[in-house]
Amino acid sequence: MVTVQEFSFPSSDGRHAVAAAWWKPEGAPRGVVQLVHGISEHMGRYDGFARFLAEHGFAVVGHDHLGHGRTAADPSEYGWFADRDGWRYVLEDTHALFLRARETCPEAPYFLLGHSMGSFVVRGFLSFWPGVVDGAILSGTGQEEQVKVNAGWILSALVMRSKGPRARSRLLDSLSVGAYNRQFRPTRTGADWISRDPAVVDAYCADPLCRFLPTASMYHDMMVGLTLLARKDTLARLDPDTPVYFFSGDRDPVGQNGKGVEKVAGWFREAGVKDVTVRLYREGRHEMLNETNRDQVWQDVLAWLEGHLREKQV
Repeated sequence: MVTVQEFSFPSSDGRHAVAAAWWKPEGAPRGVVQLVHGISEHMGRYDGFARFLAEHGFAVVGHDHLGHGRTAADPSEYGWFADRDGWRYVLEDTHALFLRARETCPEAPYFLLGHSMGSFVVRGFLSFWPGVVDGAILSGTGQEEQVKVNAGWILSALVMRSKGPRARSRLLDSLSVGAYNRQFRPTRTGADWISRDPAVVDAYCADPLCRFLPTASMYHDMMVGLTLLARKDTLARLDPDTPVYFFSGDRDPVGQNGKGVEKVAGWFREAGVKDVTVRLYREGRHEMLNETNRDQVWQDVLAWLEGHLREKQV
């Protein structure tokens, strides 16, 4: 039987209470998996996957980022990390949850799993706190060319300067998520790019905690984060002994249909990481954990975790 426990902890911004939850298995956990969600969504969307892992003996923990889910003070905060330094706060909140969860399960092997924006957060975590986890899983990651990241930085900065950090820009949205969806024309909704499963897409579109328009400052924070992640001195901080599993759909626009995933995996290998695995699923879109073949994807994640549990036990 899986037990779900909700809790909260103070955000590094000094203002918010971060909403979080545990999914705990019966008995002592074989390992801990900390989930880090993506932009314009929340941890509630991971309930089925978290229960699956808990049913196989893993304790799972995760939180809603600033400006997301139950952490946002009200709907006006959806899509807003902070007026400034938002990327730092998101990283530090993820690390703060790690410290709390590590105290709760001090002996169990510990893994991070980040999806989309959450994968960027996990990549930052691996560089700024190297060697503290036993493995990491990156779902739906990628890396745009730096010229595009720079253009996004400039455009978001201009919007912030003219309209304020909490302004919402349909132009910024159309150049990011809107561009992702155009790959799948003719489209049925504005979120066809996330999954081939229409039930998943419809549930996402109907969820009031999803698909809000991010603020200009959030876009700016994302460009700051992506710029940091691409720097050689950031990559040089990676622990070579922390294994990393990349998985994505080969039609995921965030990962440039697999090319961006392979690019980032190549950076990790060049930085000396010894155990790097890449799995691309044919015809899969952005959310492989919610794709039509999610049962296989979940089993593959479980197999990777169990394989690295055995390595730790040797």
